[in-house]
Order: sequence, then C-alpha cells, then structure tokens
Amino acid sequence: MPTAEPVALWWGQEAACPVVAVAIHAGHALREEVADLTAVPAARRFREEDPGTGEWAMWFSTRLVACRSRFEVDLNRPRDSAVYGQPGECWDIEPWRRPLPPEMAARSLQVYDAFYAVLAGILDRAQERFGRFVVYDLHSYNHRRGGPRAAPADPAGHPDVNVGTGSMDRDRWGPLVDRFMADLGSVEVPYGDGRLDVRENVVFKGRHLAQWVHERYPRTGCALAIEVKKFFMDEHTGQLDDGLTRAVGDALAATVPGVVDEVGGPLR
Repeated sequence: MPTAEPVALWWGQEAACPVVAVAIHAGHALREEVADLTAVPAARRFREEDPGTGEWAMWFSTRLVACRSRFEVDLNRPRDSAVYGQPGECWDIEPWRRPLPPEMAARSLQVYDAFYAVLAGILDRAQERFGRFVVYDLHSYNHRRGGPRAAPADPAGHPDVNVGTGSMDRDRWGPLVDRFMADLGSVEVPYGDGRLDVRENVVFKGRHLAQWVHERYPRTGCALAIEVKKFFMDEHTGQLDDGLTRAVGDALAATVPGVVDEVGGPLR
C-alpha cells in the first residue's frame, strides 16, 4: 500500500519584486486518503511531476511552490478537470485502484481553490505595488519517452527551454518575451554548446495557470509558461544533476533584471 507523505499544501514567500516564480507541479506528496487509493507507483508519479522546479523557485524573492502531487490535484488544469478520473486524462496511467469517491475529489478541489486564492492574493498585491508583474510558471518536460536506453527526442522539435505564450496578448507583452528569451539564451551553461536553446511555443503553449493570469489581469499580468527539458536529470530514475539544476536556476535568475526593466516601461 502506498505510504502517505507530509500533507503541506505549499511553501513560499513575498518580497518587493514584480517577478513571481510559481512551481505548481513540484509537489510529490499525497494526503493519506489519496495515497491509500492511488494506483500510481511513486516512481511513476515522480516521472510525470516536475522535479527541480521547486529548487529553481528558490532563486526568486517572491515564490509559491506546490507540495501536493498533480496526481492528487493538477493545478495546471481547469477546475472541472483538475482531479484525474480516467487513464485518458493522465498519460494512459490508471489513476485509482477503485472508483474515486466524489467526496474525496471534492476535498482535492478544496486544495485547488486554496492554492489559487493564495496566488491571487500575491498577484493582487504585486499589481497594487508595481502596476504590472510577471509570473515565471516553472515546469519541466520529458524527452526520453522511448525508455532509458532509447535515443532522446529530436532536438529540432524539443528545445532546451520552451516558452509558452499561447494565451498571451503578444502585442502587449512581445518585447518582454523577446527580452526574456534572448537573455536566457545568452547565459553560459555547462551543457550542449554552452548556451540554452530557447524557443517559443514549440512543444507547449502554456495551460491553465498562464491562461488564468491573463484572464484575471488582462493589462497588468504576464505569465511565461517555462518548460525546461529534463536534460538536468535522469527522467527515468528521478536523479537530479545538481550542477545542471543549479545552472538552470542561475540562468533563470539572470533574466530578472531585463524583465523588471521591461515591466517598468509604459503600459501598451
């Protein structure tokens, strides 16, 4: 039987900066009743979660990191599909050993509502204080779906960093996005040719959290859905490469001055 893990919902802090780092898939914990019912082994859950993103959030003075696994409640889905019910909703993985009771799903959605209420408070205060703000919506993605001995996915269609801007008003935020991508791609990293391959909307365009930010703060909030390919870890064992993980965090942090400069410009 799966073992229940600590039941904290999130951790974070606020500071005087218009850049907010959010890692909604960093969590691995399940509350006890969910752990008792899940059919997904811990290692399989971990593979579909986003290890490393909570560590990167530590580079930012304002941050919010989820502690619960997306297999309890997926904070990057609309509320009505945030609790997985069928394999087709989660990579063809059978999520439950028996049907999920509606009351258990409702308790998971209470976690969802509480998280978004906290995030809304942080962003409301950022808007009031700075006028505009930017959310770094931190994720990582698998690129060795064929197995540990198979070749990685073709880099042509799998950049080191995919920046999702699908729900964004590109006319309003385009200069900021371009600045972020250029700055991120200019940082030296001990990987590949020494520079990160940063591209926009190649693999992912961003999902619910980014859309929620853009709908709630249409003129003042910009969410960058940042998906880092799991080159900084072994995606099958879950083992992080500490040096590469730190290098990605350093590279993300290096973009903050330019983004803050862009946020301080006139409203478009």
